[in-house]
Amino acid sequence: MNSLTTPRLAPASDLQRILCIGGGPAGLYFALLMKARNPALQITVVERNRPFDTFGWGVVLSDQTLGNLRAADGPTAALIGNEFHHWDDIQVFFKGRQVRSGGHGFCGIGRKRLLNILQERCLELGVELVFETDATDDQAIAAQYKADLVIASDGLNSRIRQRYADVYKPDVDLRNCRFVWLGTHQTFDAFTFAFEETEHGWFQAHAYQFDDKTSTFIVETPEAVWKAHGLDQMEQPEAVAFCEKLFAKYLGGHALISNATHLRGSANWIRFPRVVCERWTHRIDVDGRSVPVVLMGDAAHTAHFSIGSGTKLALEDAIDLANEFEQGGTLDHVLEGYEARRSVEVLKIQNAARNSTEWFENVPRYTGMEIEQFAYSLLTRSQRISHENLRVRDTQWLGGYEQWLAGGKAMAPMLMPLKVRSLELKNRIVVSPMATYSAVDGVPQDFLLVHLGARALGGAAMVCVEMTSPTPEGRITPACTGLYNDTQQAAFKRIVDFVHTQSSAKIAIQLGHSGPKGSTRVGWEGTDEPLASGNWPVLGASALPYGEQNQLPAAITRAEMDTLRDQFVDSTRRAVECGFDWLELHCAHGYLLSAFISPLTNQRTDAYGGGIEARCRYPLEVFRAMRAVWPADQPMSVRISAHDWAPGGNTDADAVVVARLFKEAGADFIDVSSGQTTRDAKPVYGRMYQTPFADRIRNEVGISTIAVGAITDADQANSIIAAGRADLCAVARPHLADPAWTLHEAAKLQSRDVDWPKQYLSGRDQMYREIAKQQQIAAATAAAGRAADTEETH
Repeated sequence: MNSLTTPRLAPASDLQRILCIGGGPAGLYFALLMKARNPALQITVVERNRPFDTFGWGVVLSDQTLGNLRAADGPTAALIGNEFHHWDDIQVFFKGRQVRSGGHGFCGIGRKRLLNILQERCLELGVELVFETDATDDQAIAAQYKADLVIASDGLNSRIRQRYADVYKPDVDLRNCRFVWLGTHQTFDAFTFAFEETEHGWFQAHAYQFDDKTSTFIVETPEAVWKAHGLDQMEQPEAVAFCEKLFAKYLGGHALISNATHLRGSANWIRFPRVVCERWTHRIDVDGRSVPVVLMGDAAHTAHFSIGSGTKLALEDAIDLANEFEQGGTLDHVLEGYEARRSVEVLKIQNAARNSTEWFENVPRYTGMEIEQFAYSLLTRSQRISHENLRVRDTQWLGGYEQWLAGGKAMAPMLMPLKVRSLELKNRIVVSPMATYSAVDGVPQDFLLVHLGARALGGAAMVCVEMTSPTPEGRITPACTGLYNDTQQAAFKRIVDFVHTQSSAKIAIQLGHSGPKGSTRVGWEGTDEPLASGNWPVLGASALPYGEQNQLPAAITRAEMDTLRDQFVDSTRRAVECGFDWLELHCAHGYLLSAFISPLTNQRTDAYGGGIEARCRYPLEVFRAMRAVWPADQPMSVRISAHDWAPGGNTDADAVVVARLFKEAGADFIDVSSGQTTRDAKPVYGRMYQTPFADRIRNEVGISTIAVGAITDADQANSIIAAGRADLCAVARPHLADPAWTLHEAAKLQSRDVDWPKQYLSGRDQMYREIAKQQQIAAATAAAGRAADTEETH
């Protein structure tokens, strides 16, 4: 192996010979696309198996992917399309009941038949196919065929990726379930998900028909359940018989069939490997020439079979690189463009696949649901399929679900009322606590009155005051609010009275102590940066600064803990006098109580350090003391960082423990945020990226949750509430841009199930009509929008 540090910058038009190592969908499709566009190219595909050898049963593509194939090469798309078995419905079987919804638009084809079509098309165009040749040395075979470009399409267990792992830097994550890929002659008229409970846990089957007489039948279960049934010790026939018996009611007397009989024992039960590569291109020296070796398909990336994107990604890799060659430029430019673009597209799919994978790995989390919500959660598990997308697919089914969820009249889930203790919220949208840095000596000014008042009039069920300190030193910045004297209390009461008298919204206050992140600048002067002058001493769970530039906090003593607990209680009493409807304790984002909970910031050796329960001891002590003086008929919540996003920190598994402890202490809700506990945090951002944490806590702990983070429209909020991932959605930035966000989003849905302030009623109908007109103009693109969000399955 010899990687060249100064590659030849030749025009892509100089390309004469292409070698594809691996004759799966990626290698074959790229070869035929390039040959069709430039017949002069000499293209060879080398495959170690015989033409008709393949594993797996059927593959599934969405209508969107079929459209991509038609645009790339019409003749190939026509050949594939003629062989497809098409269906629209998804059917879910769970606890003796079933739910069926339509409009999903899938096509199935046998993997063997797909490969044969691609092989025949390659031969028709003049691509050389070399079978039964095991390319153990890519450099030698590249030299043999005098390749100018090598496509490493050698699949999931790519030897080439492994050989140059120091360059490609693959990250392979073996997932938690075991699955086996079987077939059956039972035919299904819908894509079928069947769930069966055993004495050791849950199994699920993913089944779909791909030709006139055959269906794929994948059986999946967590590894612990698989081992508990002794499947790891069974030979194939015995294990297949076990699956047949378990899923007999769906098989109609037909057998399950394995086409991997060459494997012994339980080797055909595998754990899905999620593959991500940092780089996709590497150059090798072939007879003195710098030849790029480019990853494609499963060699470059994988996406879990539950969203079925492996074949889709392989085919679209091929389309992208072929299209890039048509744009011209140097070979390096072509390959850089391919990698830059496809790595982003693959990441989107992999993020969705991760959500889907984790749903199937944690089926028991959702088995307390009725099948109506269980099926909805299943359909939207990846967060790519939304509430309104489901409406486009099957209006009648979704309308029935909305009616079931609301217990009467169908309405948008985010507009359903909610009762918590004695408090009644008119809908499920709350305005997140947002630091406004507008206080003077901790006293809220008119800006906060206008800020919260405008949003209370904007349709949200509840507005939340930013984190407010029970002590002067507990403020984040000199411009943050406090609730520790009569002047502050009077100013807050004025705001509370405005919200109560001028709107139907409720108002919450969030109490917290800044801890190691205190004595810092206002946001527009530098987030979490220390004051240029006038710093005050700060406290921490341990003497660990938030960052190198931040102050070194003093580790809080037991006596100081007692004093601070009592100060939280005093602020709670003041909040009661102000008339606040809801109280939240801030235990997230690296502030003082959060610093106790995270192992990255708590190195105490006393009773308040060590394991997770000990680290929660002081925050729980503060919470219980507050709960004791807060009215018993009013709700309390706790905001936590559900993941530190840093090595050695808390994960969502720890968050489950934290949430359970606060539930036992009397919390009604967990407000589920994440990160900001250390400057070393590296969050994985994306739309609704923190919602899976809220989902897990809600459905494992059995406590209501607030989802927060990158929730930007009603469609997302409706999906979250309808799927049971959270009970409330906290929306921040959209409410900054539009104080009436809730009213406007309801108007877009043409919903009348929202409480408009009487002062706005004169303009309401005009706005509804204007939005309806805009929607009519956009209606022509509805089909395209449906296709763009169509999710693959297998």
